[in-house]
Amino acid sequence: MTHLAYDIADGLATVTLRNPPQNRISAQMSDELAEAVDAIGKSKARALLLRADGPDFSFGGDIVPWPTMTNRELRAHFEHAMSVFNQFERLPIPTIAAVQGHCFGGGLELAIRADMIFAGESARFGHPEQSLGIVTLLGGVYRVAERAGRARAAEMAFTSEPIPARKMQQYGVVNRVFSDDALAAESLAFAQKIARWPTLAHAAHKALLRAWALGGVRAADEALFDIAMPLFETDDVKKGIPSAVNALAAGKPRPALPWSGR
Repeated sequence: MTHLAYDIADGLATVTLRNPPQNRISAQMSDELAEAVDAIGKSKARALLLRADGPDFSFGGDIVPWPTMTNRELRAHFEHAMSVFNQFERLPIPTIAAVQGHCFGGGLELAIRADMIFAGESARFGHPEQSLGIVTLLGGVYRVAERAGRARAAEMAFTSEPIPARKMQQYGVVNRVFSDDALAAESLAFAQKIARWPTLAHAAHKALLRAWALGGVRAADEALFDIAMPLFETDDVKKGIPSAVNALAAGKPRPALPWSGR
């Protein structure tokens, strides 16, 4: 039985966690995510929607086998999962996570690697790791800090208290909150819309944000023109700028453009 499924259709990749009711991040799920990310990276997908079956997004890592594993085996397991999650994070297309119910531990560490998080009203986010005497093993605490600040990230890690979706939106971790009934449709509609936009420019913005995350504004400034100027040689820009100029001269709205693939 698969723990994860993916699909690519009309420029949109969809990755679905399918190990309900808790959608635990197992070794099998990590392997299947690696396969999905590799296929999506080689495809013509222009955006990605991450979602989960069942009432909850994910309770986190599958801890059942951990007591029988050696420290060396555990480290290899975590390093593999970290590598796969990072590959997902670095996909050169916009990624949106649609989160409902509980989003804890490794589930949060996966969701926060998406560029944007859309959440249902029921969504609750948290780091339960300290209640087990461990830390966020896949980079969760500092990725929350990157969005919400060190103080809030520390509080989440130290207390393991679940944080409601609306508060996570106020913290800057969640982008949009919808009713649970509307989450799936709203997330899909947004992902389909963004898949019609200029993918090459999206990839450049992701690269700039990554440069900023690694080295701050100065590092991003240094990388800016090396990343941005090649866009002017693409068909997207050669069509996009003249289209805007002509529409401005004619006093008309800009026509929709058929943006190129990756």
